[in-house]
Amino acid sequence: MADKSNKYAENVAGKFFVDDSCIDCDACRATAPDNFAREDEKGFSYVFKQPSSEVEYQLCMDALEGCPVEAIGSDGA
Repeated sequence: MADKSNKYAENVAGKFFVDDSCIDCDACRATAPDNFAREDEKGFSYVFKQPSSEVEYQLCMDALEGCPVEAIGSDGA
């Protein structure tokens, strides 16, 4: 389970976040490309845009549920 005390600073404020257990597998970016991006130099994903529609919200939830290391959380602020 993602730990909001270990979330990356690159995440924009809001409900969804990625923490430091990310293994840069690309699953979230493939699932919700309008919300997740890659930090190229350090090799991890982060939330660059919080969902602004029900469709984006569901895709972010799909990414959370599909994350193989549970690095995505939904209780950030």
